[in-house]
Amino acid sequence: MSDTNRITLRRPDDWHAHFRDGDMMQAVVPASAQQFARAIVMPNLVPPVTDIEAAVHYRERIMAAVPKGVDFTPLMTAYLTDDTDPGALREGAEKGVFSAVKLYPAGATTNSASGVTDIKNVMPVLETMQEIGLPLLIHGEVTDADIDIFDREAVFIDRILEPLLGQLPSLKVVFEHVTTKEAVDFVAAGDASRLGATITAHHLVINRSDIFKGGIRPHLYCLPIAKREVHRLALRKAATSGDPRYFLGTDTAPHARHLKEAACGCAGIYTAPVAMEVYAHVFEEEGALDKLEAFASLNGPKFYGLEANKDEVALVREPWTVPDSIDAGNGQTLTPFMAGETLDWKLQG
Repeated sequence: MSDTNRITLRRPDDWHAHFRDGDMMQAVVPASAQQFARAIVMPNLVPPVTDIEAAVHYRERIMAAVPKGVDFTPLMTAYLTDDTDPGALREGAEKGVFSAVKLYPAGATTNSASGVTDIKNVMPVLETMQEIGLPLLIHGEVTDADIDIFDREAVFIDRILEPLLGQLPSLKVVFEHVTTKEAVDFVAAGDASRLGATITAHHLVINRSDIFKGGIRPHLYCLPIAKREVHRLALRKAATSGDPRYFLGTDTAPHARHLKEAACGCAGIYTAPVAMEVYAHVFEEEGALDKLEAFASLNGPKFYGLEANKDEVALVREPWTVPDSIDAGNGQTLTPFMAGETLDWKLQG
């Protein structure tokens, strides 16, 4: 429910989050836990989370970083490699350790060097996942050097995703952090029971020109990279449509400031502290605040076969300024998305 100054909705979930490890993890987990009840945790650590033991230990470290009194559940994923054992994934799913499996094309993004080099190499694994109903989460970009970085998502659909869905007609797939009109159109034409897509807050706000306003803005650099304005508008239309195929996934991706503001800066935008406020801002601009609860709190659980959260949160109209930096421990700082800017909505527990 909502009025002009208050929005009440089921507590939301984040279906795509990066927590890193060590001091950084300790610094960023609380922000996600305050915003969301559950989060699908990305496995691209170094070394990556590829087996049950690594996932269990990582989950324990995450839980140790959750503030006391905060109810938060990390949902763990396995990092798919050319050598992944289908039996290990089956066992991990049966034990309730793995909620999904993440496919990174090798070299596509941060810590993806161990990713899949050819989809043919993992077909036996994907067949097992189809059999047991374990979702595949796809970073949907080709990595060929001759493909322009702004075209990699669209080419991935044609070369990889569309044929894969045809070969494995019951495999559940989440097209992660979609950034193009081609992607949202492809998902909209698919079967909502087995094909969904996450949409980030930042891709609803920025286009590729924003990265270069007044100079290079390294804190707006992410992968998949922001695209043209026509794609941003298509994402906003999809996210605010009420279509159950689309749901919230922040892709919050913290990197210390010195690693972003570098000669070769890291890809990733840290959105966790402002995520729901930014989504609310976008949905209000689109005249769709009545669709926010479905996108943030209902569509994701339905796709994953989980119950929606029972408790509620509220967003209130209370302008506040996003801090310029956040302490990340060990002498490091983080620059959050929308740093120094004023947001109209504030999340209450």
